[in-house]
Amino acid sequence: MSLPLIDLRSDTVTRPTPAMLDAMFRASVGDDVYDEDPTVRALEQEAADRFGLEAGLFCPSGTMTNQIAIKAHTEPLSEVVCEQTSHIYLWEVGGIAFHSGASVALLPGNRGRLTAEQVEAAIRPVNIHYPTTSLISLENTHNRGGGSCYELSEIESIAEVAQRHNIPLHLDGARVFNALVATGQSAKEYGRLFDTISVCLSKGLGAPVGSVLLGSKQFIQKTKRIRKVMGGGMRQAGYIAAAGLYALENNVERLADDHARAQRLGATLAAQPYVATVLPVETNLVIFKLADSMPAEQFLVKLEEQGIKASSFGPQMIRFVTHLDIDDAMIERIETALTGLQG
Repeated sequence: MSLPLIDLRSDTVTRPTPAMLDAMFRASVGDDVYDEDPTVRALEQEAADRFGLEAGLFCPSGTMTNQIAIKAHTEPLSEVVCEQTSHIYLWEVGGIAFHSGASVALLPGNRGRLTAEQVEAAIRPVNIHYPTTSLISLENTHNRGGGSCYELSEIESIAEVAQRHNIPLHLDGARVFNALVATGQSAKEYGRLFDTISVCLSKGLGAPVGSVLLGSKQFIQKTKRIRKVMGGGMRQAGYIAAAGLYALENNVERLADDHARAQRLGATLAAQPYVATVLPVETNLVIFKLADSMPAEQFLVKLEEQGIKASSFGPQMIRFVTHLDIDDAMIERIETALTGLQG
């Protein structure tokens, strides 16, 4: 009998638990475009309260919350400062150009993390030949950096630069709760430093769909119109908002388990002769480079033959992602498979 599939491709592959499904079926709903869905309202307020911000906007995806925020913060002939491997630039289909008509100042980070000095140097002087710097965006944890986390002092320094230049600071917080759990930082500290925050519910938190954009009441009111034109107005959305509420109430602290399992995999990989390097494992992402003796395509095929799926992440690069559908027994299976491979 074949073993159950182990899917390490992403933390987006999780399925709702029976308890989450029960919460979804029991949700009170209304028409959210008319602001009449009580469960959506509850989710938006709960997310905002956690970060000490005033309001939230529930959307189908993190790409939408990011792009809505960028659209609201910028205008054509302006510029967004971000790290060169940021999700908003690399993985959102050129949305900054398509939706906002804005330029992008790309900075090389340390595993995705920028410094205040880099950010300040990228702010454009007043000159008719230049775009106007209108937004600074950080990503925490940083996907391409292997789930790397900012120190709070680093964020504080960047926020000071943003405030001094009167430029809004946005957080792509697709995995912000992973960062908070790993570092022990406070969500309310983030709300104090960032003008807007995008929080994804369908990654480590295990909801089937949805992200919430957080900010001031005035800002969120402005973004409702942008969500509408992007096709993000939903009707009885409380059924999926209920999954997000359940996730916030039950699935945050357990992210530490995902981090511990990722660290186990990182240590196992580092001991294999066919692995060249492993990025430091801080949260639930394990990114590693294979030696030339083990072609990436061959590696992925060998794993899949043992019921394990993973993702290519660049030339000879592989990404593993732990999540709530991966347990300790599965980690043992993966470790056995990895130690049995030959380059």
